[in-house]
Amino acid sequence: MGNTFMRVDDVATELGISKSYAYKIVRRLNTELKSMGYLTVAGRINKKYFMEKVCYGEKERMREHGSL
Repeated sequence: MGNTFMRVDDVATELGISKSYAYKIVRRLNTELKSMGYLTVAGRINKKYFMEKVCYGEKERMREHGSL
């Protein structure tokens, strides 16, 4: 099974931001997930959810190509 979660270091690298700002983003996304009833892990974020929220997800690609 592939890695389902991204660590703060991965988020910082992916977005080209500082580790402290990456913590803020992970915390915010985890708060969103908690409000939807999902279990979260501090300092980690679901990779699929992260990609969706930072415009790398399938919905955004579909919008770009006029499918949505």
